[in-house]
Amino acid sequence: MKKTNDRMNDELRPEYDLRQLLKGGVRGKYARQYHAGTNLVLLDPDVRKAFNSERAVNDALRLVIQLRKVGSTGADGRSKAKSRATHPVS
Repeated sequence: MKKTNDRMNDELRPEYDLRQLLKGGVRGKYARQYHAGTNLVLLDPDVRKAFNSERAVNDALRLVIQLRKVGSTGADGRSKAKSRATHPVS
């Protein structure tokens, strides 16, 4: 079988020089975090525009968690499910 010239089969545009584009790249840069179980969540573009940093996203999500906890308890600190069961609405 005859080998074909790799340059003839290359679909990359000539203006993209991989030697320059990949210069300074580090192989396995995020491997440790990946193996540690880091979660990756892709945000929709409109949501991404609302936040200027990953810290802002984390802060907003922590606030949602706190609000859910507050919303699941009544004014007396008991859960709403228990509160409804012991104090039926007339």
